[in-house]
Parts: sequence; structure tokens; C-alpha cells
Amino acid sequence: MQIITTKSELQAAVKACKIANKTIGLVPTMGALHAGHASLVRRAVNENNVCFVSVFVNPTQFNNKEDLAKYPRNIQRDAELLESIGADFIFAPTPEEMYSEEEMNSTFAFDFAGLDQVMEGKMRPGHFNGVVQVVSRLFYLVQPDKAYFGEKDFQQLAIIHHMVERSSMAGTFGNLQIIDCPIVREESGLALSSRNERLSKQEKETALAISKTLFASLEWAKEAGATVAHVQQRVIDTINAVEGLEVEYYDIVDQSTLLPTDSFNHAIGCVTVYCGPVRLIDNIKYN
Repeated sequence: MQIITTKSELQAAVKACKIANKTIGLVPTMGALHAGHASLVRRAVNENNVCFVSVFVNPTQFNNKEDLAKYPRNIQRDAELLESIGADFIFAPTPEEMYSEEEMNSTFAFDFAGLDQVMEGKMRPGHFNGVVQVVSRLFYLVQPDKAYFGEKDFQQLAIIHHMVERSSMAGTFGNLQIIDCPIVREESGLALSSRNERLSKQEKETALAISKTLFASLEWAKEAGATVAHVQQRVIDTINAVEGLEVEYYDIVDQSTLLPTDSFNHAIGCVTVYCGPVRLIDNIKYN
């Protein structure tokens, strides 16, 4: 396995793969890798000739500088994990290598067709501009055949699909396929997240109430007379009743449009909860 830190090195490696007619799988990450990331990488390794993994804490998608500073980083541990599961290349650039000074200090413009105006987009203005900026840059540099993303960040995944669909119309990314990968959970049900590293042992126990409530809501939705509004409020009230947890939002939306829906058909519930100072996200599909 090779660790690459510059765009020129990366493009040379990609060129060699293309000349050899090798298929390329890409897994974009911000490091602090866990079993969820590992599941994406294993798929990329199994389904392609070569697997590239980016490890880059992208500053342009953080609208909270303190959150950026506290984001866990451990490239040595990440590299050991990636080598053990068969990744071929790690791309670990600095922000200065990835972006010009102008790009670092300006908003990346993109037409999200409204997908950025709800949930995470409403709470974190500019966040998805940064996501699209870094992901599109990685797609240009790596030219993957397939790119792998987890469904835990469901809104992000919907936006990436939208970006690729729009860009593919112009032939920008060729025949790139976005591969949706299911949420990976601990045995307890807690959705795996790099932010879990910031939880104390007690906070991690407390956070279990998030997934437990979401799974319980699947049964609540089947009760006679259950409405989306009723289930949505019940989830919020149940989680907020747990000491140490505070719901920022819980929205039940259509999986395709991310707009509020009155039906559980093709619906997904997306939640963001503060567990102490740590912001956690999760979701559950109703149909």
C-alpha cells in the first residue's frame, strides 16, 4: 500500500492504473476510520482492481471551527487498518495541497435543487457546498469507476447522487457509479461514527437511546391511526426524555426528494442529537 500526499503523485498513480486498464474504486473519508469505513473499503477492494481511499479532514465543510479542531485524526492507525483490508493507495493531502487560498476562503457554488435547504443544510449553512467541493475534486483527481458512501449520511448521499447525475449529463465523470452502503452499527445498535471517539463511556451508553428509539418508531408507525406527525413528535419526546440527550431535529421525509411527507411509504426518518457536546446523526427507513 502506498500513501500519497500530493495531487501530482495521485494523478501519476491514477494514470498508471488507467494505462493498465484497471478499474478504480474510491472511498472518500475524513479519517478516524472504524468498521463502517472498513465495510466500504472491503467492497471497493472486492469490486475493483484498485482501491483508493482519501483521508482528508475537509475544512470547507465545517461551519464550526471548534468542531474542525476537535475532529479526531490518527493517520497511522488509519493506514494500518487500510493496509490490513487490502487498500492500494491512501490519498492524505494537506488543505493547502487540496485547495488554493481563494478556494479555502470562498463558497463553492452549486445548484442543489433544494436538497441543501432541509435538515443538515438548514442547521449547517454552507456545509454541503464544502462536501460537493471536496467530493467533486476527488472525482476529478481519481477518476473512479465506482465511489462508495455510507447511508448514515443520507442527505449527503442524496446530494452526491444529484451532483453526479447533473455532471454525468455533461460527461464530466464518465460512467461513474455511486454505491450506497448500509449503515454499520455496533452490536448495541449505535451507528458507527468517527465522532463516537469523542464520547465518554457514559455518553456512549446514553447515546444508545437514539437507535433504540428509531427502531421502536418502526412499530409505532404500524399502530392503528398512526400519523407521520405523531411518530415524529414521539421520537423527539422519547429521546429528549433521556438525560444527556437533546434532539436538534427529527424529520420524516421522502427518500428521493428529502421533502416532508405525510406517508410512511418510501419515507426515511433523519435525526441529529447532541449527546453532551457531541453531535450525532442517524436515520431509519420506514419502507
